[in-house]
Amino acid sequence: MATEAIIPDADSKARRGFLLALGAYLLWGLLPFYMKAVAHLPLAEVIAHRIVWSVPIAAAVLVWAGRTADFKAALRSPRTIAMAALTAALISVNWGIYVWAIAVDRTVETALGYYINPLVSVVVGALLLGERLDRLQIAAVVLAAVAVAVLTIEGGKLPWVSLALAFSFAAYGFFRKTLPIGPSQGFLLEVLLLSVPALGYIVYLIATGQDHIVSSSGADTALLIGCGPVTSVPLLLFAFGAKLLRLSTIGIMQYIAPTMVFLIAVLIFDEPFGTTQAVAFALIWAALAIYSWSMLTTARRAAPTR
Repeated sequence: MATEAIIPDADSKARRGFLLALGAYLLWGLLPFYMKAVAHLPLAEVIAHRIVWSVPIAAAVLVWAGRTADFKAALRSPRTIAMAALTAALISVNWGIYVWAIAVDRTVETALGYYINPLVSVVVGALLLGERLDRLQIAAVVLAAVAVAVLTIEGGKLPWVSLALAFSFAAYGFFRKTLPIGPSQGFLLEVLLLSVPALGYIVYLIATGQDHIVSSSGADTALLIGCGPVTSVPLLLFAFGAKLLRLSTIGIMQYIAPTMVFLIAVLIFDEPFGTTQAVAFALIWAALAIYSWSMLTTARRAAPTR
């Protein structure tokens, strides 16, 4: 009887977690539209407003969730603040490259970067954490490396946008695990630390008449303020959703956003997508299929029998 009472509750949590995570991935998948809308604005100003307007939203969610005590404790820990400063710097680099790439019509490369990211994370785990790779994971990593080689040989240079996005986000995820606080508290701490230079930069722009929040049109003002919600809402949805889902489920769902970004880039933004890119993406998709199969097989073996 007790088991029967527990299972529906677990299923309900899983459904809620799935919907929260799905909302996050759908918003991330649609983000290129917003980044195109702000492409005419200076990159640094867009990043600054992404940070500053994320602070009140993250703070409101933390108060609503009743987790302010954890956050106050983190503020009293120099080590936690130092690690949050590092993760904040890494996510800023990631945001900056992403916003710039979409503004200059390199959205396809951003999609490739986030497709590669899970495989980069696997390699980071093997090199830095001593995690063992099975044969399927090794095969997936090799296929991804071949895809990068194909793009490098054809283009005459490394696909640095894709690699920079993949490695910066993998590094962010690696160091983010060291923060001894929850995802929502960590996000608030990161944007709070970043808000000091970001707010100073915005004040400087306003004082010198170079800003687009006060001195520009109402449309630009709204777009810059909106940078906060489009940044923080999906991150917070994901933070709450991931707690209720298995890692294997999150692992499969993470391909939703880059797939949407890829389709938007090719079908709507009309970015070039030739034979070389098709071959590279085919290799990456094959690698991800192999990696996902390995992950699901491992999860099945580890799952306890009811």
